[in-house]
Amino acid sequence: RNQTGVSDFLLLGLPIEPEKQNLFYALFLSMYLTTVLGNMLIIVLIRLDLHLHTPMYLFLSNLSFSDICFSSVTMPKLLQNMQSQVPSIPYTGCLAQLYFFLFFADLESFLLVAMAYDRYVAICFPLHYTTIMSPQLCLSLVALSWVLTTFHAMLHTLLMARLCFCADNLIPHFFCDMSALLKLACSDTQVNELVIFIIGGLVVVIPFLLIIMSYVRIISSILKIPSARGICKAFSTCGSHLSVVSLFFGTIIGLYLCPSADHSTIKETVMAMMYTVVTPMLNPFIYSLRNRDMKGALGRVFCKRKILSSL
Repeated sequence: RNQTGVSDFLLLGLPIEPEKQNLFYALFLSMYLTTVLGNMLIIVLIRLDLHLHTPMYLFLSNLSFSDICFSSVTMPKLLQNMQSQVPSIPYTGCLAQLYFFLFFADLESFLLVAMAYDRYVAICFPLHYTTIMSPQLCLSLVALSWVLTTFHAMLHTLLMARLCFCADNLIPHFFCDMSALLKLACSDTQVNELVIFIIGGLVVVIPFLLIIMSYVRIISSILKIPSARGICKAFSTCGSHLSVVSLFFGTIIGLYLCPSADHSTIKETVMAMMYTVVTPMLNPFIYSLRNRDMKGALGRVFCKRKILSSL
């Protein structure tokens, strides 16, 4: 009865010294612009070049869109708060940010699984690739990813909306993170924590294991190739993919599925920065811009524009 409703929250942001604020603002702004421009370039190239209308690039275009949205959920608000004296966010805005954060994080997870399965079929069953990875299956995988993420994000958001928050509205984070909000709640959070551990574990751990299994099968098939150059190139590609996947899933599993008492606030914030800012920025370089097909498409598109402009 003595509880008071909270109309807004104060995001304390990153533990940055005032004299270094402008430096980090420029750094985060450049990282955000790199993420948006790099992923936009991939989407445009896949849209314009007919050679890239294949299952792999269908998943890549969806991943690039997800990366843009995932980064845009947190980064613009972080940049705004770094220049603001009162870095507040309304209660409804906080729930909306939580929903879209979970939505695009889950979507990225499912799309990475679909891409790993696509590479597994392409390398292990090259003669049956077009039969297995039919347009119907690819569209079904993308649609299923969007549907599952919608329900999962809605579940956590509705469970969060039922909680009561007291006068303490200080969030020691740069966005409305689930674990930070649960620490502020006055009411019982056992149901929320149980759902995070069970449903969150299924949504995060199972995709991670499926990706690892796919790449283990891929690597075992690569080792049968007699060409040493081909083996080195394939291991370089698989290694870079697995490094990004490990960074994305490792930080999420460490934050949400391990006991929160083991982490300090600064450590949690740094880990969150790794998968919300760094991973979406690296994905275009790791999955696309190093790719020979993408480089060829970039050359063809620019040559076509050059010819049209000269005409």
